[in-house]
Amino acid sequence: MSQKNLSSQSAELPLLRRLARVWPYFRGSRSGWALAIGATIVASATEPFIPALLKPLLDRGFQRDGLNLWLVPLTLMLLFIIRGLSGFLAQFALAKVTNDGLLQLRKAMFGKLLSARLALFTDQSSSTIANTVVYEVFNGSSSLINAVMRLARDVLTLLSLVAYLVYLNWKLTLIVAFLFPAVAFVIQVLSKRLYRLTKESQTATDSLAYVVEENVMAHRDVRLHGAQASQARRFDDLSHSLRRLSMKSTAAYAGMSAITQVLAAVALSAVISIALMQSAESTTTVGGFVAFVTAMLLLIAPIKSLSDAATPITRGLAAVERGLDLMNLTPDETSGSFSTLRARGNIEFSRVSVSYQLDATPVLKELSLSIAAGETLAIVGASGSGKTTLVNLLPRFIDLSGGSITLDGRDIGDWNLASLRSQFAFVSQHVVMLNSSVAENVALGQSVDRERVMQCLVAANLGTLLAAMPQGLDTALGHNAMQLSGGQRQRLAIARALYKDAPILVLDEATSALDTESEMAVQEAIKRLTAGRTSLVIAHRLSTIQHADRIIMMESGRIIESGSHKELLEKNGAYAHLYRLGFQSG
Repeated sequence: MSQKNLSSQSAELPLLRRLARVWPYFRGSRSGWALAIGATIVASATEPFIPALLKPLLDRGFQRDGLNLWLVPLTLMLLFIIRGLSGFLAQFALAKVTNDGLLQLRKAMFGKLLSARLALFTDQSSSTIANTVVYEVFNGSSSLINAVMRLARDVLTLLSLVAYLVYLNWKLTLIVAFLFPAVAFVIQVLSKRLYRLTKESQTATDSLAYVVEENVMAHRDVRLHGAQASQARRFDDLSHSLRRLSMKSTAAYAGMSAITQVLAAVALSAVISIALMQSAESTTTVGGFVAFVTAMLLLIAPIKSLSDAATPITRGLAAVERGLDLMNLTPDETSGSFSTLRARGNIEFSRVSVSYQLDATPVLKELSLSIAAGETLAIVGASGSGKTTLVNLLPRFIDLSGGSITLDGRDIGDWNLASLRSQFAFVSQHVVMLNSSVAENVALGQSVDRERVMQCLVAANLGTLLAAMPQGLDTALGHNAMQLSGGQRQRLAIARALYKDAPILVLDEATSALDTESEMAVQEAIKRLTAGRTSLVIAHRLSTIQHADRIIMMESGRIIESGSHKELLEKNGAYAHLYRLGFQSG
């Protein structure tokens, strides 16, 4: 289901139901809510006191001995002290509620990233996911909670002022009452448009961020092929699209505010006209009229704020709902119950088929293969023949479309997922290291045994490099260990595999991008790594695999040849043909 469809479905839900989806993450801070609500009630209740002070001041304050001289200023100072203190407490409490809720929401979202089906990472770009988890939920939560509390404050202020207006002059108050249905209608119409524009803006922002991410990752290729102009046009088109959406949102937002103010001005004009007629009949005092008009003018601010409240609530909900959709609409990986500390390593593929899309050509076509415990199996074939897909099925990084795979006689779907993946160590050509210390990268997912880490690094031919590092095992590697050479990063991945000590090893073109000297160092480390393990080796260079126990040749998702290096050369088939073409050179 597309993001656009999900967004439209969310927009169709009633506002209260949409807020109910968010509430579980923000309800935990009860003290914060209590303080915020209490302070807001106090601040709202003090609003009518300002016009209420004007009535006695104007009616009796300018008459001799009519009013105590210091009563009004002292009352005014006390009033604003109470308002200032309640405003501070409300703001502090809201910050606590927002940050506590944001903490829970982000933890839940990151937990989903760690347990979600891996299709999530192919359906959405890394920039989109990062933007949702880090930025959108923060901006959305802050905007939403503050807007909801501001809405509550404005409603309470409105009720307080209206009650005071009714007390002063119920006839004039009836005119003011006609303002509310018109404002509500304007808010309802423009809020729907704002929500749609907000969702479109989020999608446009994600697309723009993805273009930036692509150009940062491929900066050398862009310059090498002279693609700067085309990439600049791409960025320019998306930037203009985002600008148009932003201007449309601004127009809807400004229109909502302007229409509300015009309606308020109409009501104010009517009130002044009628009040002047009442004053001619001596039914309204000067103090009463000024107090009424002041209270009515004070109504404009909460009414305007109520019209504006739809914007941050709409934008905040739209942003937070993307995070909720990430969690609620992305299923977790399924897991079986069988587990064991260490598998023997017998693997059986039975009529396995894989299709990434329903109408696409299968990547693997009814492939059957048996691998004995302790055997080293080499897998060769042209790009796109299904080699990497085959090995990625084992830890269930990819789901089967048909057939079955067993490990030690047990279907991999029956295995506990954590136990299943603990049986495999992967070393690929694309090494990924975390921005942490050498020791933490080697012991990834396990407790750090410094002596054992050191042994694994030495076994991976990294002893000399480690000695040159300023902080040894505690040296921070930085972003993906980019300060290391390709061969050093490859050997660091081998050290990680050695530390994991899994019974099954997968080498996916682990030396394809290395020079001869680096390859020799890596090959020596690989020999130590494969000893006593079931090993699956994917390689373009035959120097990596010709000593394997068995070699299979793949083409278009099928095994077309199988045997030892010597046997396959004697068959004079596809493998021998590639060997004669110098396939060993990559």
